[in-house]
Amino acid sequence: MVDHTHALSFGAAASDYDRFRPRYPEAAVRWALDGLSEARVVDLAAGTGILTRAVLALGHEVVPVEPDPGMRAQLAASTPGTTALAGSAEAMPLPDSVVDAVLVGTAYHWFDREPAHTEIARVLRPGGTFAPIWNIRDASVDWVAELGRIAHFGDKSTSQLFGERPDFGPAFDAVEKREFTHRTTLTPDELFGMVRTRSYWLTASTDDQRRVERDLTELLNTHPALSGRDTIELPYRTLVLRARRR
Repeated sequence: MVDHTHALSFGAAASDYDRFRPRYPEAAVRWALDGLSEARVVDLAAGTGILTRAVLALGHEVVPVEPDPGMRAQLAASTPGTTALAGSAEAMPLPDSVVDAVLVGTAYHWFDREPAHTEIARVLRPGGTFAPIWNIRDASVDWVAELGRIAHFGDKSTSQLFGERPDFGPAFDAVEKREFTHRTTLTPDELFGMVRTRSYWLTASTDDQRRVERDLTELLNTHPALSGRDTIELPYRTLVLRARRR
């Protein structure tokens, strides 16, 4: 069983989450959808709708599913005309075989995998696509690695997948994997804002939050790639896993 405590900590910071978290590159979303056109797509664990809006922009119908009421409220405010359903990866309020694709934006690592795979297969039509997506900071850049250490990013999402062969269970074909690169431009204040949307920060003590702020201020003031800059280019790798339902 997966502990969802951290996953459900985001709702209180939903507005900041929507403002500061990175978007998904269009090429990654198109690849995740496996060439589908005018598809009906579930955005599972949709959060504030960052991925929902990327899929809508490509002309698809989107059904967001999200357990946290604060996130659902922010999604409705940020995505006019779209309302998220209350549900989880393990229990979606949808009939059998009604969608063409299920996408997940930087949330699959919170799922209880076996029941989630069964539930995702249930709502997908045969031949439909399941694709989790992650935006991962590029820690090969030294200051990005230091940022991750300071803010306790952890990257649980990748540690579960790199070094192993991803498998979505018996209802799915073999998993394909592809990476895309992109960058987001942030001011120093926006970088602080992004850090304050992370699960570590949201569940940390006041003393730990102050330590993060102090160390991040020092990094911004002293690292030659950051010191004195009005904006910062934060590099990302976007990882997409994709498999078809049998």
